Amino acid sequence: MADNQSYYVPEQSKWPIVATVGLGVTLYGVASILVNGNQGESTTASWVMFFVGALIMAYMLFGWFGSVIREGRAGLYSDQMDRSFRWGMGWFIFSEVMFFAAFFGALFYVRMFAVPWLGGEGDRGSSSMLWEGFNATWPLIQNPDPEAFPGPSEVVGPWGLPLINTILLVSSSFTITVAHHALKADNRQKLKLWLGLTIALGLAFLVLQAEEYVHAYQELQLTLDSGIYGSTFFMLTGFHGAHVTLGTLMLIIMLVRIFKGHFTADSHFGFEAAAWYWHFVDVVWLGLFVFVYIL
Repeated sequence: MADNQSYYVPEQSKWPIVATVGLGVTLYGVASILVNGNQGESTTASWVMFFVGALIMAYMLFGWFGSVIREGRAGLYSDQMDRSFRWGMGWFIFSEVMFFAAFFGALFYVRMFAVPWLGGEGDRGSSSMLWEGFNATWPLIQNPDPEAFPGPSEVVGPWGLPLINTILLVSSSFTITVAHHALKADNRQKLKLWLGLTIALGLAFLVLQAEEYVHAYQELQLTLDSGIYGSTFFMLTGFHGAHVTLGTLMLIIMLVRIFKGHFTADSHFGFEAAAWYWHFVDVVWLGLFVFVYIL
């Protein structure tokens, strides 16, 4: 039995192999949906596979994190283990930064190079011969081949729902910081209040983003199939929305744990990790608001 001054080595676990199976089934389902949908075939079986994989992943996460929580509350983790968790979360967030950097890079490349080349600008302006008379503007409403890829009637303006969502997420960074300080001060009532408010702001963001998507599809004809602008818009905002969803679930779990009496003023890395992740998705949204909606 390890004491709290040694580096805890857990027993053999089934969770890594469960995670491997769940992730594999989920990704295979997603790939099948894309391939079968593009070929006009039925995607029912593919969706079933996707949801089965997602359920396996949910089971794995619930079980694996439950084991980590039990081990931590049993006093099995030392300071060195705490540093390992912090480094692990730091590298995970760094990987997420690189993930979004790739999509922002694609946006900048298309906007600053590919589209101007098609319009006859730059050292590769000869690309304009592909579609003569193409007017290179951004946001790209009139696509080079409007018959194959009809463009949107207009784009989502920044000063409506996107601005409201920006205010919501910036406010949520403030509220979760207040909650963190309340936890370090061992003021659990204040902690519950401000963490609950952070969760409410996150849920409000998701509701408004869903409303924005409905508006884009039904009224603006802005879809994933409406050319490169639609593709980059939904890839960036959609993946960010998925991260906000995950972050909100993390905060809800933290709130449940707080109501169960978990965490102390000196030992609460689980809460800190969720707060780091939440600040990350807030910063990403500020980049999206500026480079996708405003500029």
